[in-house]
Amino acid sequence: MSTESTFKANAPNAHPAWGAIAALLGLTAVALGAVAAHAVADPQAAQALERASLYQLIHAVVLLYATGLSGKWALLARSMLLVGIVLFCGSIEVKYLFSLPQVVVVAPTGGVALMLGWLMLGVCALTRSASKTSCFYQTSPIKAKK
Repeated sequence: MSTESTFKANAPNAHPAWGAIAALLGLTAVALGAVAAHAVADPQAAQALERASLYQLIHAVVLLYATGLSGKWALLARSMLLVGIVLFCGSIEVKYLFSLPQVVVVAPTGGVALMLGWLMLGVCALTRSASKTSCFYQTSPIKAKK
């Protein structure tokens, strides 16, 4: 007797490195938040670092969530989120930790990348909802033998 099962055609899970990257970004966000709260004397710098670390932490969690998604839109979302975290949060952190104010010129590009990451997650969700599968890929039936 055979039963019908489905699988996601051409929809491999995200590479394990994505989860490790998300975890590392979460770790560094918490560490930077602690530095901002306890080791930075300038109130403006401390506030900027706390905000950057909060944005980094939020987007690290979203990136970790996105590692569970598959398909083209999920990969694009993960990529944009990573670029956004590095450019937006990273430039603010580098500005105040290393006194390099010129690096924040890339912050707007990072902000746009974060927004695009969110947009692509939305497209991924809509695509998944429309096809009843993971993002972008259709399911194909396979007959499994017992």
